[in-house]
Amino acid sequence: MNVRNCKKCGKLFNYAFGPQVCPECLGAEEELFQKAKKYVQDHPGCDMQELSGEIEVDATQIRQWIREERLQFADNSSITIQCEKCGASIRSGRFCEKCKNDMSHGLKDAFGMNKPLQKPEKKKRDPVENKMRFL
Repeated sequence: MNVRNCKKCGKLFNYAFGPQVCPECLGAEEELFQKAKKYVQDHPGCDMQELSGEIEVDATQIRQWIREERLQFADNSSITIQCEKCGASIRSGRFCEKCKNDMSHGLKDAFGMNKPLQKPEKKKRDPVENKMRFL
């Protein structure tokens, strides 16, 4: 049995997996997320301060939802976060497309997946070997 303290309220709870938050705090967080999602859908041009003030959630929690790709914004929205690798402005996730591609190619190179598959060479037989032999 794995018992831990909730990171939000400090209460003990049985921990199975995922965030180290008790079920009550997790439910309250999910309600706030649904409010944020509805507000973004109703006000697509809102900024981070407006959203944070309306739903009474810290901006760091909103950034967390964006990094988890739970919240996404319209192209004309002023809400962006920075790529964790290069610092470019992105709308959701952790990395920009360029960094994702670079990491993907780096992994492929590391595992040798970019090299074309080579067919094994067929061994050429000597014509003498192909003859039938009698004992």
